[in-house]
Amino acid sequence: MKKKILFVINTMGQGGAETALLELLRRLDPEKYDISLLVLLGQGELIDRLPPWVRLLNKHYDKTSVLTAEGRKRLRRHMLKILFGRGALFRAFPYLLWQLVQMLMKGRVLADKLLWRVAAMGAPVIREHFDLAVAYLEGGSAYYVADYVDADVRAGFIHIDYVCAGYTRSLDRDCYTGFQRVFCVSDEVRGVFQSVYPEVACEVFHNLISRDKIRALAGEPGGFRDGFQGVRILTVGRLNAQKALEVSIGAMRLLKEEKVRARWYVLGEGDERGHLEAYIREQGLEEDFLLPGTVSNPYPYFAQADLYVHATRYEGKSIAIQEAQTLGCAILVSDCSGNREQVEDGVDGLLCQFTETAVKEGILRLLRDEELRTRLKEGALHKRLEDEAEMKAEIDKLLSLMAVSH
Repeated sequence: MKKKILFVINTMGQGGAETALLELLRRLDPEKYDISLLVLLGQGELIDRLPPWVRLLNKHYDKTSVLTAEGRKRLRRHMLKILFGRGALFRAFPYLLWQLVQMLMKGRVLADKLLWRVAAMGAPVIREHFDLAVAYLEGGSAYYVADYVDADVRAGFIHIDYVCAGYTRSLDRDCYTGFQRVFCVSDEVRGVFQSVYPEVACEVFHNLISRDKIRALAGEPGGFRDGFQGVRILTVGRLNAQKALEVSIGAMRLLKEEKVRARWYVLGEGDERGHLEAYIREQGLEEDFLLPGTVSNPYPYFAQADLYVHATRYEGKSIAIQEAQTLGCAILVSDCSGNREQVEDGVDGLLCQFTETAVKEGILRLLRDEELRTRLKEGALHKRLEDEAEMKAEIDKLLSLMAVSH
């Protein structure tokens, strides 16, 4: 008899964790496993890439991107319906009030974190038993699996620096203590998580990517179409506070002041778009720092860019950096958790401090030293990444939990 596995994720918008989940689902044998997916908020454009053998449990699903203005409007409408239409606000009010007070005392109110428990309360009820239930993201999906899923084994995935992202045991209500295993995408992510939950069994589970597929897609038509003849700088990521693109915008202003003929492109969407567009105008960079949005195939952009820059406040393990390495890009990243584990300074990329000046200087160093740039490209292209056997071993870590449970 097939083992029944449930995966739960918050949304299926264009992002690294969602991409990694799709690759994991693609590698699970439908002859051995009955695989189901619940998207907590029932929204996201990547659902069309779901393997045909995966059963989507959402009765109503919205394919609008959660990263666009329209998508966020629909998401807010959905949350209001849960809050006021299903009584979740009344049930969750003491929790929400207490957590809000805690956030105010720390001077950092994270509305999305507050509402994840409400989202879990309002998600569809699944009246099935599973051999394994997997919460593939922090927040809502973890709360849902912990509190509302009937399963022999529960596992969770952590994709970010748990503390920097604003999570706490109080916010989680200690939900991870009910998980038989928690998988973290890097050693640094694991270290931070275990500093908060030392008693929870935890190990590293590296993101799965298909390098052959990435290289094939990079050769397809697409990429830059604006005819620009100067230096092209590329960043791929969501437009959110974690990415802190104001620093990159400031670095672009400094490059322009030094008469560098460059154009910076950021592929991604998010709730910071309006703020970032205003800041770009304020800096006079409308023609120099561009936000084209998300694209279905970003890989021709990687292949055609002169530099790939990933300057962020913190990371878990960036799939965008893995993709840039796979395609042999010259890479500059900020020296922060997550990034420093992926890039060896001076070997397959450069690390820099997370300031406008440091990012600018890192870019100038790469542009002025062709030999260094070539060496780093070669280092990235030949970086030792997980092979197929190792990726299978990663998946076995998850599947073996079902054997242990019996």
